[in-house]
Amino acid sequence: MSHDLAAALDIGGTKIAGALVDAGGRLLVRAQRPTPAGQDGATVMGAVAEVLGELRAAPGWQRVAAVGIGSAGPVDASAGTVSPVNIPGWRGFPLVAEVGKVVGDLPVVLVGDGVAMTAAEHWQGAARGRDNALCMVVSTGVGGGLVLNGRLHTGPTGNAGHIGHISVDLDGDPCPCGARGCVERIASGPNIARRALSLGWRPGADGDASAAAVAASAAGGDPVALASFDRAAQALAAGIAATATLVEVSLVVVGGGVAGAGELLFGPLRRHLKGYAVLSFVAGLEVVPARLGVDAGLIGAAGAAAGARGLWAVG
Repeated sequence: MSHDLAAALDIGGTKIAGALVDAGGRLLVRAQRPTPAGQDGATVMGAVAEVLGELRAAPGWQRVAAVGIGSAGPVDASAGTVSPVNIPGWRGFPLVAEVGKVVGDLPVVLVGDGVAMTAAEHWQGAARGRDNALCMVVSTGVGGGLVLNGRLHTGPTGNAGHIGHISVDLDGDPCPCGARGCVERIASGPNIARRALSLGWRPGADGDASAAAVAASAAGGDPVALASFDRAAQALAAGIAATATLVEVSLVVVGGGVAGAGELLFGPLRRHLKGYAVLSFVAGLEVVPARLGVDAGLIGAAGAAAGARGLWAVG
């Protein structure tokens, strides 16, 4: 029997998704559980094991050659541990070893979720064929990853490109990571909603106070909702410009739930970027939406595992 599939996990603060993925980036089998983010580490791992159990019971598991994990970070790929900001029960949690207990002798490859999304977009999405790019997820958190000189650049621990925790407001609000004024603290979905509420925006009769509800109000012209998206876009622009200036990327791919707001985010983002990315080698920076949507983390985790184990040609 050929071993031509990878199993993938995409672990975030809201959901734990899993899939069996083929060499073309197609998801053949899916499984998902809510993340019990407020529970202890063992309970969270129990949800991961349930997802893996569903995949192991599916036709095709015998063809799996490796397991890829894209996890909310920070991660330490060299140690196989994770300490996600939005999963407090996991601090230095030995995720690779624990997953290994479930999947037996299969090799397990860990990357940050932003790196997984980057691997996916470079392999099958909006960054395909581009040599130098920053790919980022703007959702419950803000993560990212880098493609440099045509290759995925993970860094020694797998966190390179983690743009969400660049500080763009030196005296800003404390971030759960321990710093102040991080991009994530301003531009993530929950913080867009938090800012809108603090400035007087009120949800509709359904009580929905999410970033998606703020986006709907902004689309209707609500000035407070528009201002909250504009501030998020400004923070993203500052972080993107700093990254591009440092490593000279020419393309930025933006995905995640907040990016689903479309021009409500991309319009002010491109406008603010003109004020931050001003040096000649970054002035032409291109910003485009991601193409792979909610499946990017799974596709990228599979691609990262396949690339690390030499299973398929990716990127």
